[in-house]
Amino acid sequence: MNEKDLKSMIESILNEMVGNKSEQEAVAVEPAQTEAPVVQTEETKPNVGGLVQANMSAEEQTDDGECLDDITEIDLRKLLLVPEPADREGYMKMKEKTPARLGVWRAGPRYKTITSLRFRADHAAAQDAVFSYVSEEFVKEMNLVPVETKCRDKDEYITRPDLGRQFSADTIEHIKKHTAKQAKVQIMVGDGLSSAAIEANLRDIVPAITQGLKMYGFEVGNILFVKHCRVPSMDVIGDVTEADVVCLLVGERPGLVTAESMSAYIAYKPTVGMPEARRTVISNIHSGGTPAVEAGAHIAELIKTMIDRKASGIDLKL
Repeated sequence: MNEKDLKSMIESILNEMVGNKSEQEAVAVEPAQTEAPVVQTEETKPNVGGLVQANMSAEEQTDDGECLDDITEIDLRKLLLVPEPADREGYMKMKEKTPARLGVWRAGPRYKTITSLRFRADHAAAQDAVFSYVSEEFVKEMNLVPVETKCRDKDEYITRPDLGRQFSADTIEHIKKHTAKQAKVQIMVGDGLSSAAIEANLRDIVPAITQGLKMYGFEVGNILFVKHCRVPSMDVIGDVTEADVVCLLVGERPGLVTAESMSAYIAYKPTVGMPEARRTVISNIHSGGTPAVEAGAHIAELIKTMIDRKASGIDLKL
């Protein structure tokens, strides 16, 4: 077979596969029609029309200059994909109480397109939260004092937790220079396992904590930002500053529910090597859990209690 005949055969095969424009449109719509209808309330109905377009080839999509809708903005607690549920109201009440993926249904033996894409999007967001960094612009905007542990990069941070608890001698001197000695409260921020959590919550939680402490008569000095931070790094800060209370705001390990969850680890006079039981923890600080402003007010009150009772963790009787 010569080259001319080969080209003719390929053209013939492509024409049969692609067909005319109307046939292309029918192919693009058909997968969406094979799935069971979406069951949801009108007021919470998400725009999922773009999902069909996501399954089309580049040639089949219309270039209108617009981007697909962000699938992560859909509230899973308000999305019910089960067709004709026996107790729709009860189903929705159950979904309101948990972020678990309930009522996702299926198309044949597979998950529905929207379920599969959302799972992949949430997994990607979790990975990004772990391996991305808090921007330098954000650190400057929040007027934080930047320092870093002995970890050189994210790979070392993941594989060497011990280095995420230690500081170099030069960094220790820098910390001493920019913090007050024997302050009542020393606040520090750590990227931890989610940089997204820091950028999502810090603008709201820091003012809530500082204003709350000011009401109790406590002034907050410079706030540290620790890059490649592990929780026990707060013990080193406790030894260096000799503060009565050290409060660490740190990004939590992200999951498929959210990549923006923050925790607050608070300890009275923390020291290197102290038992973990001496830490008090407030977790799940994010828009779908405990809101940052509410958590900040609670943290300020908790710090006041620790200073009054000179205890934290299991030693603090509330």
